[in-house]
Amino acid sequence: MVSFTLADLPLSFDSFDLAGSTVGLVIVDEINGFATPGQGPLAPPGPDARVDAMIAETDRLARRFDSEGRPILVFLDSHRPGHPEPPYPPHCEIGTGQELLVPALSWLENSPRSTLVRKDCINGFVGAIDPATGRNAVVDWVNIHSLVSVLVVGICTDICVMDFVLTLLSARNHGLMPSLQEVAVDEPGCATFDLSRAEAEAQGLPPTATHPRDLTHHMGLYMMAARGARLIDTVS
Repeated sequence: MVSFTLADLPLSFDSFDLAGSTVGLVIVDEINGFATPGQGPLAPPGPDARVDAMIAETDRLARRFDSEGRPILVFLDSHRPGHPEPPYPPHCEIGTGQELLVPALSWLENSPRSTLVRKDCINGFVGAIDPATGRNAVVDWVNIHSLVSVLVVGICTDICVMDFVLTLLSARNHGLMPSLQEVAVDEPGCATFDLSRAEAEAQGLPPTATHPRDLTHHMGLYMMAARGARLIDTVS
């Protein structure tokens, strides 16, 4: 078995200065079903300081973007009843309340700066495609606002956030958004869940469902940086 520590996958962070930047904020899935204790099988079972810190950071950034007239894109994981997303149990089904923004961010629903995108799959970039027309709400949002940078926060770092960021980087490289130069990920505004092997097995899940938070959060950041994302620990 290969043994390694987080130091073997080094990360480098810098600060992001909003002054003079044409930048939009993307919020990934900070909804009840993922971030409000007890609100579904994928939500924290109880109070969770790391998730609370993510929400507080997101609210701080969103209010600043809103007050400065900057665009905000909000993903809401939203599934039709009876159409689960394997390998996860049914979650965030429309009509359950799990698909709604956490209370601290619910004000975004009425903000003129916000564009809300309901998605029915892990990858928000794919979920933003209209199957009938092929139009992509993310591409349109970036191009309409001629964004040079996108700042991303959300949950889970290594799942929905990472899938979106990696696909956005490839779409940028493919020339779908000519103005877009950089994709940045704000680490304090991201979080993921913690599930030990014992807890997974107690829930009848296979050992492969084990999900150590610190490791998977770090790996998600590492993978995004390895593909070209800029990791941020301070937004000034």
